[in-house]
Amino acid sequence: MSYPINWDLESIFPGGITSPQLQARIQAVAAEIPTVASAIADWDASAPDFAKLSAILTTLEDVENGLSTAGTFANMIQSADTANEQAGVVMNQVQTVATAAAAATTALQKKLVAMSDDDFARLCADSAFTTIAFNLTELRQHGQELLDDASEALINNLAIDGFQGWGNHYDLLSGEQRFTMADGSELSAGQTQNRFESSLDEADRKDTFARWEATWSKNAPAFADTLNHLAGFRLANYRAHGITDYLQKPLETTRMSRATLDQMWGTVSANKAPFVAYLQQKAKLQGQASMPWYDQWAPVVVGDYQPKTYTFDEAAEFIIDNFGKFSPKMAAFAQHAFEHGWIEAEDRPGKRAGGYMTSVPDTKEARIFMTFDGSASGVSTIAHELGHAFHNSVLKDFPALRRDYAMNVAETASTFAELIVADATVKAATSPAEQLNLLDAKMSNPLAMLLNIHARYLFERKFYDARQHGTVTVPELKAMMTAAQQEGYAGGISTFDPMYWADKLHFYITDVAFYNFPYTFGYLFSSGIYAKAQAGGGDFEAAYIALLQDTANMSTEELAQKHLGVDLTQPDFWQQGIDLAAKDAQQFIDLSQQYL
Repeated sequence: MSYPINWDLESIFPGGITSPQLQARIQAVAAEIPTVASAIADWDASAPDFAKLSAILTTLEDVENGLSTAGTFANMIQSADTANEQAGVVMNQVQTVATAAAAATTALQKKLVAMSDDDFARLCADSAFTTIAFNLTELRQHGQELLDDASEALINNLAIDGFQGWGNHYDLLSGEQRFTMADGSELSAGQTQNRFESSLDEADRKDTFARWEATWSKNAPAFADTLNHLAGFRLANYRAHGITDYLQKPLETTRMSRATLDQMWGTVSANKAPFVAYLQQKAKLQGQASMPWYDQWAPVVVGDYQPKTYTFDEAAEFIIDNFGKFSPKMAAFAQHAFEHGWIEAEDRPGKRAGGYMTSVPDTKEARIFMTFDGSASGVSTIAHELGHAFHNSVLKDFPALRRDYAMNVAETASTFAELIVADATVKAATSPAEQLNLLDAKMSNPLAMLLNIHARYLFERKFYDARQHGTVTVPELKAMMTAAQQEGYAGGISTFDPMYWADKLHFYITDVAFYNFPYTFGYLFSSGIYAKAQAGGGDFEAAYIALLQDTANMSTEELAQKHLGVDLTQPDFWQQGIDLAAKDAQQFIDLSQQYL
């Protein structure tokens, strides 16, 4: 079967970024906000009318759905065509309306805080609110940190240009980067990254990475300025709310305790030896004395084996088939996504680097953005994003508050889907050389989650420590990143990427800082789920969907205890996931001995 390689955005708002329907939706949402703000102001917290509160929440949900749909539509347009300037205009328009919506939500939070404990308990027990009782409790708790209305309104208004604007500025800067190759061809960031990570020619990888690094370095002052302003605003906002620990908000957002975070990283740090050994063995296979940064992703090709290249249609069929072995509903969902053009995968200039899944609340759908290069790793990336989309789909009929799952558990469904496909490629190998190549591709996940992302976390800790005392310069940022990579990789690599702080989008996401540890959590959490799926017994599909549907309904620790029966503040659970990856590392080492 043939599947579209470009996404369908016309079914969301016909006509692209100038769509009249897009503008009509934004204007309709903007018109709702004064009405709901007035209703919130009139709502009496001392004598709460639950029916009126329900109507308020219904209106706020429509506002949230409309803003999310319009904002993600503009972002998708810009991702697929970085030269589209109108997309940035619409994103700013949406952010302006979102600021007014945030003020209304803030006012509602204060009303919830003003309720007596008895009245709030009655509210949560009311059948109309039990589905979102946990979320209302969160809103009330966070509402206790709020400043007066005028101060909150001022901060939200300043954030349009002083915070969100810097995030948009990064998107513009990074989208404009062009990389000139040795043959004179010009590639986008996404194409260049794919080339130095997947080229079979070591000299080409080295040269491409040097050009990558030089281009980002040339614009380093602009990226450093952007990063400093983003962090500076965030820290000032924290201080205004009496928050002195810059990890407090990221942990609140992930509904995760510091004890869990520290236990996870502590267990990871104590277990890096198998992955360092894997990198050293891979370097030997490549004829290197040690592993340079740019070669850690390089395909392992031994003997006369040539890595399998997948067409987009072949990738789709492989994913659908292997999803079906664990969950028929996942397979059916993936097929629907492929058939209906939910995925933008074409390899062409002018696209943003990286990949993501985004929900479209108004249509109860999702869209996926990436640049598919035909590799096994590319197939896994599609599976990863489809995992996100499946998670989104099992929550699509819940209220907006119950769809607001945290980043760490957001990475659970995606990584689980990726594990399914990565394992399937290894099992389908027909020769030791092919198996070695695919084991290496599978190892890219633990390498990223346990070493690379740990380095990102360490860098961000160092950066925020320094940013509290002033602006951090380009040389300081480079030194911090190099030191973080040395520690994160535990000596497993011999050269580094000092400009990683500029080319990695995650450092510039405005929603929340530290968009790194949630990935590692999701990887290890999903490893536990995958082990349970392989063990068989019971209705795994139903149990898995039940877990996903609870991801916005309790803390991370409660979720793990309820659905997996584990304590995340103890090392055993984390060790289990790391041990599974370590077995793959050892299998790679053992299998590769015959080729040295």
